[in-house]
Formats: sequence, C-alpha cells, structure tokens
Amino acid sequence: MRSDAGPRASWPLKLAAGLGLAFLLLPLLLIFVYAFNSEEKTFAWPPPGLTLKWFAVAWGRTDIWAALTLSVQVAAVSTLVALILGTLCAAAVSGSKFFGRETISLLVILPIALPGIITGIALRSAFSLADISPNFWTIVLGHATFCIVVVYNNAVARFRRTSGSLIEASMDLGADKFQTFRHVILPNIGTALLAGGMLAFALSFDEVIVTTFTAGQQQTLPLWMLEELIRPRQRPVTNVVAMIVVLVTFLPILAAYYLTRDGDNVSGMGK
Repeated sequence: MRSDAGPRASWPLKLAAGLGLAFLLLPLLLIFVYAFNSEEKTFAWPPPGLTLKWFAVAWGRTDIWAALTLSVQVAAVSTLVALILGTLCAAAVSGSKFFGRETISLLVILPIALPGIITGIALRSAFSLADISPNFWTIVLGHATFCIVVVYNNAVARFRRTSGSLIEASMDLGADKFQTFRHVILPNIGTALLAGGMLAFALSFDEVIVTTFTAGQQQTLPLWMLEELIRPRQRPVTNVVAMIVVLVTFLPILAAYYLTRDGDNVSGMGK
C-alpha cells in the first residue's frame, strides 16, 4: 500500500521551524502576559504580579467601545463592497477573453502591492479635490481598495479551476444566467468567497496607515491603540485591547485557511 506521506523532517529543519515560530509568536505572547500585569506603568520582566482588573477597566471604557464599533462597522461594509466588486471583476477576467485582460488584472491587484502611505496620500488628495470631508465612507473606500484584491485573488483562482462544461450543461438544460449562478457557480466558488471575505475583514479591522489619511477625527481601534501608546494612560488596558485585536484577527484567518485548504476539489475538475 502506497503512502502519500513525505519524508520526515530532520532535526535541524525542525529546530529552524521552531526558532522561526518563536521569533514570530513570542512578541505576541508578551502582549498577552502584560495584559494581566498588576502594575500600571511598568513592563518589567517577569511582571511583579498578575491581575484581571484591566479587563474590567477596558470593558468600562466608552472610548474603546466607540473605536471597536467603528472598526467593526467599517470592516463589515468594506468586506461587503469587496465581495461584490471583487467577484464581478474575477468573473469578467476569468470568464471571457478580451484585449487588455491581463492589464486589468494587474491594475486590480496593484493597490495591495503599493505602500499604504501612497494609497493614503492619493485618497486624501482625491477627497480634497472633490471637497469631501473625512467620514465613515471615506474610511470604507480606503479599505475597499485593498479588500477587493483579497476577494478577487480568491475568486479568480476558484473560477479558473471550475470546469466551463458545468456552466454549458446548465444553460443547455434550460437554466437562465441567474439560476446557473445560484445552482452551479456559487456552490463552486462559495468557500473561496467566504475565505476572501474573512481575510478582507481581518485586514480592514487591523488597518492603520490608510485609515490615518481617511478617518479625520474618527478613531478606529488600531488608531486608538496608536494614540494610547503615544500618550499612555493605563498601559495594561492597551495590551488587553491588543490581545482582543489579535484574537479577532486570528479567528477569521484560521477559518479562511480551513475553508481553502481543499480548494482543488472543485466540481467538474478533470472532466
């Protein structure tokens, strides 16, 4: 019986992998530990004591709730915009051939490759020329520029792995375009869209640079954390909020990974 398992990694590779993970994760673990620090203004190691009081303090801070609410609202709307526009772009690029198709695909992906400060300056300049004051929708438009790319990449990859014969068979059997999309295309790309939406939500929820240029006087949760680090009042409260941000970001990314790891198993492949 043939085994699909590859050769076992040698101990140097395991050691290198462990060191890499430690380099990535130990700073995050420090944030978790300092969230329980009993002292208000110290980062001594080990912490002089542990307490849960900062969670209660964070729960009672209205400024944290306002920033969290704004972040969730912006991320939700940005993700919805990205799902609609990203899916339509992916369907157009993968479903037909036309002059300049690859150029359009490159232009769609470009915003996520540019430094955030360039995108932020460009958006701020455009809003100023249009005489638009920073508001909720300027933040959403700023976040949508890179959220669309995430959804587009997931959707176009799944579209290209979906057999065109399924769509042709559906049309031959009398289904209209909406029925074909609902019963054939959507089941095949659904997990890719869900994964792309989750990743887009996580990126939007964490975004700082573009938000700085498009938010005006409003504060999303990352901007609140940045201001607290500059003018700290209660350092452990900032760590509590940082821990919440890590968890909120990690869960959709983990879910997206599990949704797309079996993405090759698409109906119609190989037919």
